[in-house]
Amino acid sequence: MSARVHVVTDSTAGLSRHEVLRLPLTVVPVQVVIGGTSYDDGATSADAVAEALKTFTPVSTSRPAPQTFADTYAACAAAGAESVVSIHLSGEMSGTVESAMIGAKESPIPVRVIDSRSIAMGLGFPVLAAAEAAAKGENQAAVEAAARVRMAPISAYFYVDTLEYLRRGGRIGAAQALLGTALAVKPLLTISSGRIVPLEKVRTSSRAIARLADIAVQRAGDMPVQVAVHHLANLEKAQTLADNLADRLPQTEEIVLREVGAVIGAHVGPGLLAVVIAPH
Repeated sequence: MSARVHVVTDSTAGLSRHEVLRLPLTVVPVQVVIGGTSYDDGATSADAVAEALKTFTPVSTSRPAPQTFADTYAACAAAGAESVVSIHLSGEMSGTVESAMIGAKESPIPVRVIDSRSIAMGLGFPVLAAAEAAAKGENQAAVEAAARVRMAPISAYFYVDTLEYLRRGGRIGAAQALLGTALAVKPLLTISSGRIVPLEKVRTSSRAIARLADIAVQRAGDMPVQVAVHHLANLEKAQTLADNLADRLPQTEEIVLREVGAVIGAHVGPGLLAVVIAPH
């Protein structure tokens, strides 16, 4: 029997295939454009994006069309859903939420569109909370509430080797990117009100990664938390960071370790390390 409510998200949530298949959940892919060829997020690897960036091949991203969302919501209805909760990456980073809202106007069933004000597992954790509520038979209001309650306390912190890729994609100001380059610093960033903003500047990559762990531990405090560690073409350091956090956060249920997809990779560049802290 299908769930009364179906949850829709986009591919930047970084969810595993297992998570998607076990829940009333559909993922709409965002597109990445490499050298003029468009691919669904997931149809090409983040490594391919990293290599394209290193060789100065043009890389950009594109939101799903409103019709894609309209078709998705119609398919949910055809499968027996009575309503949809559609949760997406920050509207400050992408027009995906806007496309979902336009597509919702054509839906044969009620759709509630939520801007997560985050990305990666900062989006993924609320999506999973909503989908788990839907799987239990909750109504649309309760499923939406599950997502919003999970969203509220989430923090995301990340390290990039350079701000250049964020500057190219318009995700951070040119002046901020230039300052980081001029001082040869390694930037730590966070997401505030849905935007990527500078947090701290550290002189070396090793100090930056150590500081990233310290900030995550401080944010978690003594609360039960879920934690995700993300990376792009940086698995060894990501595993070391995850092991560090596991030792220092014994109250953590588990630490999810995942490489970001092609769309996120297009904007952050190789070397990314990120930590998402989701307190209960």
